[in-house]
Amino acid sequence: MTTTMTAKPAKTVTLRFIETSDVHGAFFPYDYIERRPMRGTMARVSTYVKKQRKHYGKNLVLLDNGDILQGQPTCYYTNYIETETSNIAANIINYLHYDAQTFGNHDIETGHAVYDKWIRDLNCPMLGANIIDLKSGKPYVEPYLMLERDGVRVAVLGMVTPAIPNWLHQSLWSGMYFEEMVSCARKWIKILKEKEQADVVIGLFHSGWQGGIVTVDYDEDATKDIAEVVEGFDAIFFGHDHTERNQTVNGVTCLDPSNNALKVAQLTIDLKQVNGKWTVKRKYGEIVDITGEEIDEEYMQHFQPQINKVRAYVEEKIGTFQNTIYSRDAFFGPSAFIDYIHQMQLEETGADVSFNAPLVFDSKIEAGPVYMSDMFKLYRYENGIYMLRMSGQEIRLMLELSYDQWVNTMQSPDDHILLLADRTWNDKQRMGFKNLTFNFDSAAGIDYEVDVTKPNGEKVHILQFSDGRPFEETAYYRVAMNSYRGNGGGELLTRGALIPMDSIPRRIVYMSERDQRYYLTEKIRREGTVNAQPLNNWRFVPESWAEPALKRDRKQLFNE
Repeated sequence: MTTTMTAKPAKTVTLRFIETSDVHGAFFPYDYIERRPMRGTMARVSTYVKKQRKHYGKNLVLLDNGDILQGQPTCYYTNYIETETSNIAANIINYLHYDAQTFGNHDIETGHAVYDKWIRDLNCPMLGANIIDLKSGKPYVEPYLMLERDGVRVAVLGMVTPAIPNWLHQSLWSGMYFEEMVSCARKWIKILKEKEQADVVIGLFHSGWQGGIVTVDYDEDATKDIAEVVEGFDAIFFGHDHTERNQTVNGVTCLDPSNNALKVAQLTIDLKQVNGKWTVKRKYGEIVDITGEEIDEEYMQHFQPQINKVRAYVEEKIGTFQNTIYSRDAFFGPSAFIDYIHQMQLEETGADVSFNAPLVFDSKIEAGPVYMSDMFKLYRYENGIYMLRMSGQEIRLMLELSYDQWVNTMQSPDDHILLLADRTWNDKQRMGFKNLTFNFDSAAGIDYEVDVTKPNGEKVHILQFSDGRPFEETAYYRVAMNSYRGNGGGELLTRGALIPMDSIPRRIVYMSERDQRYYLTEKIRREGTVNAQPLNNWRFVPESWAEPALKRDRKQLFNE
Protein backbone atom coordinates (compact mmCIF):
# COMPACT_ATOMS: atom_id res chain seq x y z
CA MET A 1 0.00 0.00 0.00
CA THR A 2 1.38 3.41 -0.97
CA THR A 3 0.82 6.43 1.31
CA THR A 4 0.67 9.86 -0.28
CA MET A 5 2.09 12.65 1.89
CA THR A 6 0.34 16.04 1.67
CA ALA A 7 2.59 19.04 2.27
CA LYS A 8 1.42 21.39 5.00
CA PRO A 9 0.44 24.83 3.75
CA ALA A 10 2.93 27.59 4.58
CA LYS A 11 2.02 29.53 7.69
CA THR A 12 1.88 33.32 7.47
CA VAL A 13 1.99 35.89 10.28
CA THR A 14 1.69 39.68 10.23
CA LEU A 15 3.31 41.76 12.95
CA ARG A 16 2.70 45.44 13.58
CA PHE A 17 5.28 47.54 15.47
CA ILE A 18 4.58 51.07 16.74
CA GLU A 19 7.20 53.41 18.22
CA THR A 20 6.98 56.70 20.09
CA SER A 21 10.15 58.72 20.70
CA ASP A 22 11.15 62.00 22.32
CA VAL A 23 7.69 62.49 23.82
CA HIS A 24 9.15 65.10 26.22
CA GLY A 25 6.20 65.11 28.59
CA ALA A 26 3.47 65.54 25.94
CA PHE A 27 1.18 63.34 28.00
CA PHE A 28 -2.02 65.40 27.90
CA PRO A 29 -3.67 67.58 25.22
CA TYR A 30 -2.68 70.79 26.96
CA ASP A 31 0.67 72.56 26.88
CA TYR A 32 1.20 73.71 30.46
CA ILE A 33 4.12 75.90 29.37
CA GLU A 34 2.38 77.83 26.58
CA ARG A 35 -1.06 77.52 28.26
CA ARG A 36 -2.82 76.35 25.13
CA PRO A 37 -4.11 73.10 23.58
CA MET A 38 -1.41 70.77 22.31
CA ARG A 39 -1.74 68.79 19.08
CA GLY A 40 0.74 66.12 20.05
CA THR A 41 -0.30 64.07 23.05
CA MET A 42 -0.19 60.54 24.37
CA ALA A 43 -3.95 60.86 24.85
CA ARG A 44 -4.26 60.62 21.04
CA VAL A 45 -1.58 57.94 20.80
CA SER A 46 -3.68 55.91 23.23
CA THR A 47 -6.71 56.13 20.92
CA TYR A 48 -4.64 55.08 17.92
CA VAL A 49 -2.99 52.16 19.72
CA LYS A 50 -6.30 50.85 21.04
CA LYS A 51 -7.69 50.79 17.48
CA GLN A 52 -4.60 49.00 16.21
CA ARG A 53 -4.85 46.40 18.98
CA LYS A 54 -8.42 45.59 17.94
CA HIS A 55 -7.03 44.54 14.57
CA TYR A 56 -3.61 43.07 15.43
CA GLY A 57 -4.22 41.84 18.96
CA LYS A 58 -1.12 40.36 20.57
CA ASN A 59 0.77 40.77 17.29
CA LEU A 60 1.09 44.49 17.97
CA VAL A 61 4.42 45.42 19.60
CA LEU A 62 4.54 48.86 21.23
CA LEU A 63 7.89 50.55 21.92
CA ASP A 64 9.07 53.86 23.38
CA ASN A 65 12.49 55.26 22.59
CA GLY A 66 13.20 57.59 25.51
CA ASP A 67 13.45 61.30 26.29
CA ILE A 68 10.13 61.08 28.06
CA LEU A 69 11.10 62.40 31.52
CA GLN A 70 11.74 66.06 30.61
CA GLY A 71 9.94 68.73 28.62
CA GLN A 72 6.72 69.68 30.41
CA PRO A 73 5.92 70.78 33.99
CA THR A 74 4.11 67.46 34.36
CA CYS A 75 7.50 65.74 34.27
CA TYR A 76 9.20 68.18 36.62
CA TYR A 77 6.38 67.82 39.15
CA THR A 78 6.55 64.04 39.27
CA ASN A 79 10.37 63.92 39.05
CA TYR A 80 11.19 66.38 41.81
CA ILE A 81 8.12 67.50 43.78
CA GLU A 82 5.68 64.64 44.31
CA THR A 83 8.27 61.89 44.35
CA GLU A 84 6.59 59.42 46.68
CA THR A 85 4.14 58.15 44.06
CA SER A 86 4.81 56.35 40.78
CA ASN A 87 6.39 58.48 38.06
CA ILE A 88 3.69 59.74 35.67
CA ALA A 89 5.82 58.70 32.66
CA ALA A 90 5.88 55.13 33.95
CA ASN A 91 2.14 55.23 34.66
CA ILE A 92 1.43 56.22 31.06
CA ILE A 93 3.74 53.58 29.61
CA ASN A 94 2.02 51.01 31.84
CA TYR A 95 -1.48 52.21 30.93
CA LEU A 96 -0.78 51.78 27.21
CA HIS A 97 0.88 48.38 27.84
CA TYR A 98 4.17 49.13 26.14
CA ASP A 99 6.41 46.13 25.50
CA ALA A 100 9.75 47.92 26.01
CA GLN A 101 11.32 51.29 26.78
CA THR A 102 14.78 52.74 26.20
CA PHE A 103 16.72 55.53 27.90
CA GLY A 104 17.15 58.93 26.30
CA ASN A 105 19.87 61.38 27.26
CA HIS A 106 17.30 63.71 28.82
CA ASP A 107 16.07 60.82 30.96
CA ILE A 108 19.56 60.29 32.32
CA GLU A 109 19.81 64.05 32.92
CA THR A 110 17.20 63.68 35.69
CA GLY A 111 19.73 61.78 37.84
CA HIS A 112 19.85 58.37 39.46
CA ALA A 113 17.20 59.07 42.08
CA VAL A 114 14.62 59.86 39.39
CA TYR A 115 15.41 57.36 36.65
CA ASP A 116 16.20 54.41 38.90
CA LYS A 117 12.77 54.86 40.50
CA TRP A 118 11.20 55.28 37.03
CA ILE A 119 12.68 51.93 35.98
CA ARG A 120 11.22 50.28 39.07
CA ASP A 121 7.81 51.84 38.36
CA LEU A 122 7.69 50.44 34.80
CA ASN A 123 5.86 47.20 34.02
CA CYS A 124 7.94 46.67 30.87
CA PRO A 125 11.71 46.22 30.59
CA MET A 126 14.08 49.14 30.20
CA LEU A 127 16.61 48.37 27.46
CA GLY A 128 20.17 49.61 27.05
CA ALA A 129 22.75 47.18 25.71
CA ASN A 130 25.51 49.79 25.60
CA ILE A 131 24.91 51.21 29.10
CA ILE A 132 27.46 49.28 31.13
CA ASP A 133 27.52 48.87 34.91
CA LEU A 134 31.10 49.55 36.03
CA LYS A 135 30.91 47.05 38.90
CA SER A 136 29.58 44.06 36.99
CA GLY A 137 30.78 44.89 33.48
CA LYS A 138 27.29 43.95 32.29
CA PRO A 139 24.50 46.18 30.97
CA TYR A 140 22.99 48.41 33.67
CA VAL A 141 19.53 47.43 32.41
CA GLU A 142 18.29 44.66 30.12
CA PRO A 143 20.19 44.70 26.80
CA TYR A 144 17.32 43.27 24.78
CA LEU A 145 13.80 41.87 24.91
CA MET A 146 12.69 38.57 23.43
CA LEU A 147 9.05 38.19 22.44
CA GLU A 148 7.20 35.35 20.75
CA ARG A 149 4.23 36.23 18.56
CA ASP A 150 2.40 33.42 16.74
CA GLY A 151 5.56 31.34 16.86
CA VAL A 152 7.79 34.16 15.57
CA ARG A 153 10.73 35.01 17.85
CA VAL A 154 11.18 38.78 17.95
CA ALA A 155 14.24 40.48 19.46
CA VAL A 156 14.30 44.18 20.38
CA LEU A 157 17.80 45.55 21.05
CA GLY A 158 17.99 48.89 22.90
CA MET A 159 20.84 51.42 22.91
CA VAL A 160 21.40 55.09 23.73
CA THR A 161 23.79 57.64 22.26
CA PRO A 162 27.24 57.32 23.91
CA ALA A 163 27.76 61.11 23.75
CA ILE A 164 26.10 61.58 27.16
CA PRO A 165 29.38 62.36 28.97
CA ASN A 166 29.75 65.37 26.65
CA TRP A 167 26.58 66.91 28.10
CA LEU A 168 26.00 65.63 31.61
CA HIS A 169 28.07 65.66 34.78
CA GLN A 170 29.42 62.29 35.82
CA SER A 171 27.31 62.34 39.00
CA LEU A 172 24.18 61.90 36.87
CA TRP A 173 25.46 58.66 35.33
CA SER A 174 27.77 57.47 38.10
CA GLY A 175 28.60 53.78 38.00
CA MET A 176 28.08 53.57 34.24
CA TYR A 177 29.87 53.99 30.97
CA PHE A 178 28.49 54.06 27.43
CA GLU A 179 29.84 51.79 24.70
CA GLU A 180 30.24 52.85 21.10
CA MET A 181 27.10 51.76 19.26
CA VAL A 182 28.36 50.05 16.09
CA SER A 183 30.63 47.58 17.88
CA CYS A 184 28.00 47.04 20.56
CA ALA A 185 25.39 46.24 17.91
CA ARG A 186 27.73 43.72 16.25
CA LYS A 187 28.30 41.95 19.57
CA TRP A 188 24.62 41.64 20.45
CA ILE A 189 23.31 40.81 16.97
CA LYS A 190 25.44 37.69 17.08
CA ILE A 191 23.85 36.68 20.40
CA LEU A 192 20.36 37.41 19.14
CA LYS A 193 20.82 35.36 15.98
CA GLU A 194 22.84 32.44 17.34
CA LYS A 195 21.80 32.06 20.97
CA GLU A 196 18.26 33.44 20.91
CA GLN A 197 17.44 32.21 17.39
CA ALA A 198 15.57 35.44 16.66
CA ASP A 199 13.48 35.42 13.50
CA VAL A 200 13.05 39.22 13.52
CA VAL A 201 15.53 41.71 14.99
CA ILE A 202 14.44 45.27 15.77
CA GLY A 203 16.75 48.07 16.90
CA LEU A 204 15.40 50.65 19.36
CA PHE A 205 18.05 53.37 19.43
CA HIS A 206 18.00 56.74 21.13
CA SER A 207 20.52 58.03 18.61
CA GLY A 208 19.89 60.18 15.57
CA TRP A 209 20.53 59.45 11.93
CA GLN A 210 24.16 60.47 11.42
CA GLY A 211 26.81 62.88 12.74
CA GLY A 212 26.23 65.06 15.77
CA ILE A 213 29.24 64.91 18.08
CA VAL A 214 31.90 62.81 16.33
CA THR A 215 35.01 61.71 18.23
CA VAL A 216 37.71 59.11 17.66
CA ASP A 217 35.76 56.80 19.97
CA TYR A 218 32.14 57.18 18.85
CA ASP A 219 29.47 59.07 16.90
CA GLU A 220 26.55 60.69 18.70
CA ASP A 221 24.15 59.73 15.89
CA ALA A 222 24.95 56.24 14.62
CA THR A 223 21.70 54.82 13.23
CA LYS A 224 22.66 55.12 9.56
CA ASP A 225 26.10 53.61 10.19
CA ILE A 226 24.65 50.60 12.00
CA ALA A 227 22.12 49.97 9.23
CA GLU A 228 24.92 50.11 6.66
CA VAL A 229 27.56 47.94 8.31
CA VAL A 230 25.89 45.66 10.89
CA GLU A 231 24.12 42.74 9.24
CA GLY A 232 21.05 41.20 10.82
CA PHE A 233 18.60 43.99 11.61
CA ASP A 234 15.20 43.93 9.95
CA ALA A 235 14.32 47.42 11.14
CA ILE A 236 15.63 50.18 13.39
CA PHE A 237 13.35 52.52 15.28
CA PHE A 238 15.29 55.59 16.38
CA GLY A 239 15.00 59.18 17.58
CA HIS A 240 16.97 61.81 19.52
CA ASP A 241 17.36 64.25 16.60
CA HIS A 242 13.64 65.19 16.49
CA THR A 243 13.60 64.76 12.72
CA GLU A 244 11.05 62.58 10.92
CA ARG A 245 12.60 59.91 8.71
CA ASN A 246 11.46 56.80 6.84
CA GLN A 247 14.38 55.37 4.90
CA THR A 248 15.64 51.95 3.92
CA VAL A 249 19.40 51.36 4.06
CA ASN A 250 20.99 48.04 3.14
CA GLY A 251 17.56 46.43 3.42
CA VAL A 252 17.00 47.81 6.94
CA THR A 253 13.87 49.92 7.42
CA CYS A 254 14.82 52.94 9.56
CA LEU A 255 12.05 55.00 11.18
CA ASP A 256 12.07 58.17 13.31
CA PRO A 257 8.68 59.68 14.32
CA SER A 258 10.16 63.08 15.34
CA ASN A 259 9.00 64.33 18.73
CA ASN A 260 6.28 65.52 21.14
CA ALA A 261 3.83 62.67 20.37
CA LEU A 262 2.79 64.31 17.11
CA LYS A 263 3.49 61.15 15.12
CA VAL A 264 4.33 57.50 15.59
CA ALA A 265 6.67 55.31 13.58
CA GLN A 266 4.96 52.16 12.34
CA LEU A 267 6.26 48.99 10.74
CA THR A 268 4.28 46.10 9.31
CA ILE A 269 6.11 42.82 8.71
CA ASP A 270 4.59 39.85 6.88
CA LEU A 271 6.38 36.55 7.55
CA LYS A 272 6.03 33.16 5.94
CA GLN A 273 7.09 29.88 7.55
CA VAL A 274 8.45 27.23 5.22
CA ASN A 275 9.97 24.01 6.58
CA GLY A 276 10.02 25.49 10.07
CA LYS A 277 11.93 28.61 9.07
CA TRP A 278 10.42 32.09 9.09
CA THR A 279 11.15 34.38 6.15
CA VAL A 280 10.27 38.06 5.92
CA LYS A 281 8.16 38.41 2.79
CA ARG A 282 7.23 42.08 3.07
CA LYS A 283 8.07 45.09 5.22
CA TYR A 284 6.29 48.39 5.14
CA GLY A 285 7.38 51.35 7.22
CA GLU A 286 5.48 54.59 7.66
CA ILE A 287 5.27 57.67 9.84
CA VAL A 288 1.70 58.19 11.03
CA ASP A 289 0.38 61.61 12.04
CA ILE A 290 -1.88 61.03 15.03
CA THR A 291 -2.94 64.66 15.60
CA GLY A 292 -6.28 63.90 13.93
CA GLU A 293 -7.12 61.15 16.40
CA GLU A 294 -9.74 61.71 19.08
CA ILE A 295 -8.67 62.27 22.67
CA ASP A 296 -8.97 59.04 24.66
CA GLU A 297 -11.46 60.09 27.35
CA GLU A 298 -10.91 56.94 29.38
CA TYR A 299 -7.20 57.77 29.46
CA MET A 300 -7.97 61.33 30.55
CA GLN A 301 -10.27 60.19 33.35
CA HIS A 302 -7.65 57.74 34.55
CA PHE A 303 -5.03 60.48 34.90
CA GLN A 304 -7.32 63.31 36.06
CA PRO A 305 -5.93 63.33 39.64
CA GLN A 306 -2.39 63.96 38.34
CA ILE A 307 -3.67 66.56 35.87
CA ASN A 308 -5.33 68.48 38.71
CA LYS A 309 -2.12 68.54 40.76
CA VAL A 310 0.02 69.75 37.88
CA ARG A 311 -2.50 72.44 36.98
CA ALA A 312 -2.40 73.81 40.53
CA TYR A 313 1.41 73.80 40.43
CA VAL A 314 1.77 75.70 37.13
CA GLU A 315 -0.88 78.30 38.03
CA GLU A 316 1.10 79.66 41.00
CA LYS A 317 1.89 83.36 40.45
CA ILE A 318 5.61 84.20 40.74
CA GLY A 319 5.75 87.93 39.95
CA THR A 320 5.02 90.49 37.24
CA PHE A 321 6.87 91.48 34.04
CA GLN A 322 6.61 95.10 32.92
CA ASN A 323 7.29 94.23 29.28
CA THR A 324 7.05 91.21 26.96
CA ILE A 325 10.35 89.45 26.25
CA TYR A 326 11.09 87.22 23.23
CA SER A 327 13.66 84.45 22.74
CA ARG A 328 13.76 85.19 18.99
CA ASP A 329 15.45 88.53 19.71
CA ALA A 330 18.59 86.65 20.79
CA PHE A 331 19.49 85.77 17.19
CA PHE A 332 19.77 89.43 16.18
CA GLY A 333 21.65 91.02 19.08
CA PRO A 334 21.42 91.55 22.84
CA SER A 335 17.98 90.56 24.10
CA ALA A 336 16.04 91.01 27.32
CA PHE A 337 15.12 87.32 27.32
CA ILE A 338 18.70 86.00 27.25
CA ASP A 339 20.23 88.84 29.24
CA TYR A 340 17.90 88.27 32.20
CA ILE A 341 19.38 84.75 32.43
CA HIS A 342 22.88 86.23 32.09
CA GLN A 343 22.17 88.55 35.00
CA MET A 344 20.93 85.69 37.17
CA GLN A 345 24.06 83.61 36.44
CA LEU A 346 26.37 86.52 37.29
CA GLU A 347 24.45 87.28 40.50
CA GLU A 348 24.38 83.67 41.72
CA THR A 349 28.03 82.90 41.01
CA GLY A 350 29.86 86.22 41.24
CA ALA A 351 31.50 85.35 37.92
CA ASP A 352 33.29 87.84 35.66
CA VAL A 353 31.66 86.55 32.47
CA SER A 354 28.44 84.69 31.66
CA PHE A 355 27.68 82.51 28.63
CA ASN A 356 24.13 81.69 27.56
CA ALA A 357 22.20 80.62 24.45
CA PRO A 358 18.50 80.53 23.46
CA LEU A 359 17.20 77.08 24.40
CA VAL A 360 13.88 77.67 22.63
CA PHE A 361 13.70 78.98 19.08
CA ASP A 362 10.64 81.18 19.47
CA SER A 363 9.13 81.71 22.91
CA LYS A 364 7.95 84.72 24.85
CA ILE A 365 6.85 85.80 28.30
CA GLU A 366 3.99 88.27 28.14
CA ALA A 367 3.92 91.50 30.10
CA GLY A 368 1.78 91.08 33.20
CA PRO A 369 1.52 88.31 35.78
CA VAL A 370 4.20 85.61 35.57
CA TYR A 371 3.22 82.09 36.61
CA MET A 372 5.22 78.96 37.32
CA SER A 373 4.33 77.75 33.81
CA ASP A 374 6.22 80.76 32.40
CA MET A 375 9.38 79.58 34.11
CA PHE A 376 9.49 76.60 31.74
CA LYS A 377 9.43 79.05 28.82
CA LEU A 378 12.18 81.16 30.32
CA TYR A 379 14.30 78.07 30.95
CA ARG A 380 13.15 74.84 29.31
CA TYR A 381 15.56 72.25 30.74
CA GLU A 382 16.83 71.22 34.16
CA ASN A 383 20.40 72.50 33.62
CA GLY A 384 22.40 73.62 36.62
CA ILE A 385 24.83 76.55 36.82
CA TYR A 386 28.58 75.99 36.54
CA MET A 387 31.49 78.38 36.95
CA LEU A 388 34.77 77.55 35.22
CA ARG A 389 38.23 79.08 35.35
CA MET A 390 39.14 80.23 31.83
CA SER A 391 41.73 82.50 30.26
CA GLY A 392 40.76 85.59 28.31
CA GLN A 393 41.93 83.88 25.14
CA GLU A 394 39.78 80.85 25.85
CA ILE A 395 36.75 83.09 26.41
CA ARG A 396 37.30 84.79 23.05
CA LEU A 397 37.86 81.49 21.23
CA MET A 398 34.67 80.07 22.72
CA LEU A 399 32.77 83.09 21.42
CA GLU A 400 34.47 82.76 18.04
CA LEU A 401 33.10 79.25 17.51
CA SER A 402 29.65 80.28 18.71
CA TYR A 403 29.40 83.16 16.25
CA ASP A 404 31.03 81.15 13.45
CA GLN A 405 28.10 78.72 13.77
CA TRP A 406 25.60 81.55 14.07
CA VAL A 407 26.56 84.23 11.51
CA ASN A 408 27.73 84.32 7.95
CA THR A 409 30.95 85.91 6.68
CA MET A 410 29.44 88.70 4.58
CA GLN A 411 31.12 89.45 1.26
CA SER A 412 28.74 92.28 0.32
CA PRO A 413 25.99 94.36 2.01
CA ASP A 414 23.38 92.20 0.26
CA ASP A 415 24.49 88.91 1.85
CA HIS A 416 22.70 87.13 4.66
CA ILE A 417 24.13 88.04 8.03
CA LEU A 418 22.83 84.83 9.64
CA LEU A 419 24.11 81.41 8.61
CA LEU A 420 20.89 79.98 7.18
CA ALA A 421 20.07 76.77 5.31
CA ASP A 422 16.80 76.17 3.48
CA ARG A 423 16.90 72.42 4.06
CA THR A 424 16.64 72.74 7.86
CA TRP A 425 13.19 74.35 8.16
CA ASN A 426 11.68 71.06 9.35
CA ASP A 427 14.55 70.36 11.74
CA LYS A 428 13.23 71.35 15.17
CA GLN A 429 16.76 71.99 16.42
CA ARG A 430 17.75 74.33 13.57
CA MET A 431 14.56 75.89 12.16
CA GLY A 432 16.20 77.46 9.12
CA PHE A 433 19.70 77.87 10.55
CA LYS A 434 22.61 75.76 9.33
CA ASN A 435 23.61 74.83 12.89
CA LEU A 436 21.94 74.03 16.22
CA THR A 437 20.48 77.22 17.68
CA PHE A 438 20.95 76.16 21.31
CA ASN A 439 24.72 76.49 20.74
CA PHE A 440 24.51 80.19 19.83
CA ASP A 441 26.09 81.53 23.02
CA SER A 442 26.44 85.22 23.68
CA ALA A 443 28.35 86.63 26.65
CA ALA A 444 27.62 89.15 29.40
CA GLY A 445 30.01 90.93 31.73
CA ILE A 446 32.18 91.98 28.78
CA ASP A 447 31.72 94.48 25.95
CA TYR A 448 32.57 93.15 22.49
CA GLU A 449 31.97 93.47 18.76
CA VAL A 450 31.31 90.77 16.16
CA ASP A 451 32.67 91.78 12.75
CA VAL A 452 30.62 89.86 10.20
CA THR A 453 33.02 90.71 7.36
CA LYS A 454 35.90 88.83 9.01
CA PRO A 455 36.62 85.12 8.42
CA ASN A 456 35.81 82.41 10.91
CA GLY A 457 37.95 82.62 14.02
CA GLU A 458 38.53 86.36 13.63
CA LYS A 459 35.07 87.86 14.15
CA VAL A 460 35.07 88.62 17.88
CA HIS A 461 36.85 91.67 19.35
CA ILE A 462 36.53 91.98 23.14
CA LEU A 463 36.85 95.63 24.19
CA GLN A 464 36.72 95.54 28.00
CA PHE A 465 34.69 94.33 30.94
CA SER A 466 31.31 96.00 31.17
CA ASP A 467 32.35 97.65 34.47
CA GLY A 468 35.31 99.31 32.72
CA ARG A 469 38.08 96.90 33.78
CA PRO A 470 40.57 95.98 31.05
CA PHE A 471 40.16 92.53 29.51
CA GLU A 472 43.40 90.59 29.05
CA GLU A 473 43.80 87.42 27.00
CA THR A 474 46.54 86.09 29.27
CA ALA A 475 44.61 86.59 32.52
CA TYR A 476 42.26 84.01 34.03
CA TYR A 477 38.63 84.76 34.86
CA ARG A 478 35.58 83.13 36.41
CA VAL A 479 33.05 82.17 33.73
CA ALA A 480 29.42 81.13 34.39
CA MET A 481 27.46 78.88 32.05
CA ASN A 482 24.85 76.15 32.22
CA SER A 483 25.81 72.60 33.14
CA TYR A 484 25.27 71.33 29.58
CA ARG A 485 27.86 73.75 28.26
CA GLY A 486 30.11 73.33 31.31
CA ASN A 487 30.32 69.57 30.74
CA GLY A 488 31.43 70.11 27.14
CA GLY A 489 28.00 70.17 25.46
CA GLY A 490 28.00 71.76 22.03
CA GLU A 491 31.81 71.49 21.95
CA LEU A 492 32.27 75.23 22.52
CA LEU A 493 34.76 74.46 25.29
CA THR A 494 36.59 71.74 23.36
CA ARG A 495 36.54 72.77 19.68
CA GLY A 496 36.16 76.45 20.54
CA ALA A 497 38.23 77.24 23.63
CA LEU A 498 40.49 74.23 22.87
CA ILE A 499 40.18 72.84 26.40
CA PRO A 500 40.67 69.04 26.33
CA MET A 501 37.57 67.16 27.38
CA ASP A 502 39.35 65.29 30.16
CA SER A 503 40.61 68.53 31.72
CA ILE A 504 37.22 70.28 31.88
CA PRO A 505 36.34 68.85 35.34
CA ARG A 506 39.48 70.48 36.79
CA ARG A 507 38.31 73.85 35.48
CA ILE A 508 34.97 73.73 37.34
CA VAL A 509 35.11 75.85 40.50
CA TYR A 510 31.37 75.97 41.26
CA MET A 511 28.34 73.78 40.63
CA SER A 512 24.87 74.87 41.75
CA GLU A 513 22.77 72.66 43.97
CA ARG A 514 19.55 73.44 42.09
CA ASP A 515 18.57 73.95 38.45
CA GLN A 516 18.58 77.24 36.55
CA ARG A 517 14.79 77.49 36.64
CA TYR A 518 14.83 77.46 40.44
CA TYR A 519 17.24 80.42 40.64
CA LEU A 520 15.33 82.38 37.99
CA THR A 521 12.10 81.76 39.91
CA GLU A 522 13.68 83.01 43.14
CA LYS A 523 15.07 86.09 41.35
CA ILE A 524 11.61 87.01 40.06
CA ARG A 525 10.07 86.41 43.49
CA ARG A 526 12.63 88.79 45.07
CA GLU A 527 12.13 91.50 42.48
CA GLY A 528 8.36 91.21 42.42
CA THR A 529 7.99 93.47 39.39
CA VAL A 530 10.61 92.81 36.70
CA ASN A 531 11.84 95.32 34.13
CA ALA A 532 13.91 93.04 31.88
CA GLN A 533 15.98 94.97 29.34
CA PRO A 534 18.82 94.12 26.94
CA LEU A 535 22.30 94.73 28.37
CA ASN A 536 23.49 96.08 24.99
CA ASN A 537 27.05 94.98 25.73
CA TRP A 538 27.77 93.62 22.24
CA ARG A 539 26.91 94.40 18.63
CA PHE A 540 27.36 93.25 15.03
CA VAL A 541 29.67 95.45 12.95
CA PRO A 542 29.99 97.15 10.51
CA GLU A 543 26.58 98.54 11.40
CA SER A 544 26.01 99.90 7.86
CA TRP A 545 25.99 96.28 6.64
CA ALA A 546 24.68 94.55 9.73
CA GLU A 547 21.53 96.51 10.49
CA PRO A 548 19.85 96.14 7.03
CA ALA A 549 20.92 92.48 6.85
CA LEU A 550 19.45 91.74 10.28
CA LYS A 551 16.14 93.25 9.20
CA ARG A 552 16.09 91.13 6.01
CA ASP A 553 16.93 87.89 7.84
CA ARG A 554 14.46 88.60 10.62
CA LYS A 555 11.75 88.99 8.03
CA GLN A 556 12.75 85.69 6.40
CA LEU A 557 12.79 83.79 9.70
CA PHE A 558 9.83 85.37 11.47
CA ASN A 559 8.01 87.38 8.78
CA GLU A 560 8.30 90.62 10.70
